[in-house]
Amino acid sequence: MERAYLGSSGIRVSKVILGCGNFGGIGSSPAFFGQGESRDDAFAIMDAAWEAGVTTFDTADAYGGGRSESFIGDWLRTKGPEVRDEIVLSTKTFNPMDEGEDHGLAPKRVKRQLESSLERLGVEHVQMYLTHDWDPDVPIADTLGALDDLVRDGKVGAVGASNVDGTQLRDALAASTATRYEWVQNSYSLLDRSAERELLPLCAEAGLGFTPFSPLAGGWLTGKYVRGAEAPAGSRMTMRPEPYAHFVESDAVWRGLDGLAAAAAERGTSQAALALAWLFADARVTAVVVGPRRPEHLEPARAALERPVTATERDALGRLFAV
Repeated sequence: MERAYLGSSGIRVSKVILGCGNFGGIGSSPAFFGQGESRDDAFAIMDAAWEAGVTTFDTADAYGGGRSESFIGDWLRTKGPEVRDEIVLSTKTFNPMDEGEDHGLAPKRVKRQLESSLERLGVEHVQMYLTHDWDPDVPIADTLGALDDLVRDGKVGAVGASNVDGTQLRDALAASTATRYEWVQNSYSLLDRSAERELLPLCAEAGLGFTPFSPLAGGWLTGKYVRGAEAPAGSRMTMRPEPYAHFVESDAVWRGLDGLAAAAAERGTSQAALALAWLFADARVTAVVVGPRRPEHLEPARAALERPVTATERDALGRLFAV
């Protein structure tokens, strides 16, 4: 699989990044800790990802209350150096590890959480470490100072920011000293274009990478949801529907999905593959984080890379979702 350099970090990531947010839970929500993919399911997904050429795994300390990192660490321990030495690990911190526990980006907490992540992952350093949200209670310069210490100590290769807006990213870049954010990881898809307003232009201007998550908008771009019908059992809309609930009553969304289905049929591909190809066709996108629930869910990403869309086709797809 093709790889790309992440900003100016010198780190090479696979164009498809395995999102491990469903390992042992559903993201960072304590209500779902212990659910999501089991250890065996996670192993099967990681095996399939490695076989497909995916070398970058993305997780967070709070995913599954630590289970996601633990599953990855357990998987790595079953592999030889030919695998372990090739895997690029990305983890994050901000959210609480359970109900009532602390959260945020205070320097002592950032360092403490990184140590616990390294222990669960079974490694001495991670190549990529992200702040998982913006902390309004801690000056960004203080957080970057702690991250700078981790980089100098060799425990972190480069740092990035997730779930930030343009103003926050500008503030962070202005406060940077030896260590700065080298990339941004935010939601971006045909159904979530907010990154286009400020973040993508700013990343391009500052030479930062961009690794979007939720590229299929919680499954909405796969064709699994049908207007007027119940959401499939176990789907995101039956578990954590809040980010996508506003799509249900939007005529523009349903029209866009109909157009995507027609374009995919004409092209002889799946809606998911076409939606991913739309992302890969943006030169500002370094790599795309995909979160498969089963090994076969990696197929659309492979198909998207094998059959890229042209700039003209990308523009046409974008116009379908003028929401």
